[in-house]
Amino acid sequence: MRSTSSKLPQSFKHIPQRTCIACREVKPKRQLVRLVYSVDGVAEVDLSGKKTGRGVYLCPLPDCWEKGLKEGRLAQALRRAISAENQARLREFGKTLCSQ
Repeated sequence: MRSTSSKLPQSFKHIPQRTCIACREVKPKRQLVRLVYSVDGVAEVDLSGKKTGRGVYLCPLPDCWEKGLKEGRLAQALRRAISAENQARLREFGKTLCSQ
């Protein structure tokens, strides 16, 4: 009797995909920067990708950071209001990230 299982080609490693909240492009998770609304009630950058809280992703491009922060997309995606001071800190981080 013949076996029904055939040799499958070697599988490829799964690469997690995430969507940038500004440009809506789907990219590999490692190419994006994660922002998280922490337990402290502050939106912050999560470089490790392991902090607890609701997270969203942005491309490391100036246009995406500006669009994500300016048009309220970050607050909408995090489902929380973001203070002006918090937005200013995130905008400053975005400028240093994009200048590298």
